[in-house]
Amino acid sequence: MTEEVELPQAPEGARAVFGEFFPEAVRYAELLADAGVKRGLIGPREVPRLWERHLLNCAVLSEVVPEGVTVCDVGSGAGLPGIPLALVRPDLKITLLEPLLRRTNFLQEVVELLGLDHVTVVRGRAEEVLGSLQPVHVVTARAVAPLDRLAGWGVPLLRPYGEMLALKGDTAEEEIAGARAALGKLGVVETEVLHVGEGVVDPMSTVVRVEVGESPGGVRFAAKRAKAARTSRTRRRR
Repeated sequence: MTEEVELPQAPEGARAVFGEFFPEAVRYAELLADAGVKRGLIGPREVPRLWERHLLNCAVLSEVVPEGVTVCDVGSGAGLPGIPLALVRPDLKITLLEPLLRRTNFLQEVVELLGLDHVTVVRGRAEEVLGSLQPVHVVTARAVAPLDRLAGWGVPLLRPYGEMLALKGDTAEEEIAGARAALGKLGVVETEVLHVGEGVVDPMSTVVRVEVGESPGGVRFAAKRAKAARTSRTRRRR
């Protein structure tokens, strides 16, 4: 039996961050604290810190996402960071990519309940949707995998000169150093560590920004993308 933990009231700063979508943010927090816990998408111990550690921590990612772009949230899980980002940035077209059915069911319910018309839920792994999912400007991720493995999944989904924004912890610089060779093979041309959410979250959220050149994923993934696209066109003609 799951222990019930009370969701704390939203901090005052949340109103400023979510603006007119603050009521939807509250509803999302309630869903995470209730159905999210019951379905095993989030641990009950996380409920008391849902606002600071999860919703606000993810919402401030919007500070470094360009205007009007397409976004794919890889391994979206319970919708973090994709849903908070969608609530503060209605100008974005966001795809929540998640392989597990129970999670995609939850995500679809949240999207419909909150009226997020600019958000699409797709069930699948990054390597499975390559070629069928339109390349995006930005890939986001949080607590999915070490940077080298995450880049192997996320970078090939990018458009040329796109970027991956990964919410990371204190080891961000070490992860970049350890992944440098792998990132180079994936067509990455620039990496940096950013800190966002000043005055909103303490400590500030740490973001690893990975920018690609004209061949996202490198030569090997360019060939895979082309093959997948040809297969997709052939199926549509049948």
